Amino acid sequence: QVQLVESGGGLVQAGGSLRLSCAASGSIFSINAMGWYRQAPGKQRELVATITSSGGTNYADSVKGRFTLSRDNAKNTVYLQMNSLKSEDTAVYYCKQVIRSMWGREYDYWGQGTQVTVSS
Repeated sequence: QVQLVESGGGLVQAGGSLRLSCAASGSIFSINAMGWYRQAPGKQRELVATITSSGGTNYADSVKGRFTLSRDNAKNTVYLQMNSLKSEDTAVYYCKQVIRSMWGREYDYWGQGTQVTVSS
């Protein structure tokens, strides 16, 4: 079994910073892409940023220059550093990791979600 555990969400004032973490554990053989998505009330889930196994990153236009995605392969962990937060960044943030298990199959695994609230 594989589990993702997220941490780091919370309430912050506009212009502030937060750092989200997402650690995978369990029967992991390898991890391909990692990323963060978010869903605001009444809206569809959207991509925030992704990072490949080799470190290549992709960001939504709305967060470019403010958010930084990184990964620690030794810890099976992906981080999202969020700076200059805006009220429109308020959402539930979900981590996704594409993981190949010890049994050879590759699946998308999702975290439970962590709330980020930015007050203006």
